[in-house]
Amino acid sequence: MRHALKTLIRRAADTAVRMKENGGFTLIELMIVIAIIGILSIIVVPRFMDIPQKARVEAAKQQIAAFGLALDRYNLDSGIYPTTEQGLAALIEKPNSEPAPMNYNEGGYLKKKDLPKDPWGHDYIYRSPGDHGNDYEIMTLGADGRDGGEGVNADIKSW
Repeated sequence: MRHALKTLIRRAADTAVRMKENGGFTLIELMIVIAIIGILSIIVVPRFMDIPQKARVEAAKQQIAAFGLALDRYNLDSGIYPTTEQGLAALIEKPNSEPAPMNYNEGGYLKKKDLPKDPWGHDYIYRSPGDHGNDYEIMTLGADGRDGGEGVNADIKSW
C-alpha cells in the first residue's frame, strides 16, 4: 500500500514537472486550431442553415397534397369542385354562391376550422378549373411571395 502511494505521488510530481517544462500551447498551435475550426464552420454551418427552409418547402408540398385530398372528397360528395371564387374556404364552410354543393359534409373537409396559410405566411392560390387542363390548381409562391423564383423562392404547384 505504501509503495503504491509513493508511486502515485512520484508520477504526479513527474507530470507537474513535464507540464511546467512544456508551458502549454504555442501561438502557432492555437492559430492552426482556430483556422481548422473556421474552415469546418464554413463547410458545416451552411448545410444546417438550409434545413429549416427545406422543411418549409416540404411542409408546403404536404399541405397542397392535403388540400387535394380534401378537394377530391368535396367532389365525391358534391359532384363538383369549388369554383375559383368559392376558393379553398369551401373546404371549411359550405359555399353560399352558385354552384352550391348538393351533399356538403357539414363538418367540413379539413380538420382545422381556419384555412391554413403557407409556411411563409401567404395565402394559397386556388383556381378551378385550372389553367393546365386540371380540374383545379393549388399553388404557393414560395418564400419570396412572388411569381417564379428558384430554390426556396420557387413556386410550389399541385400540378
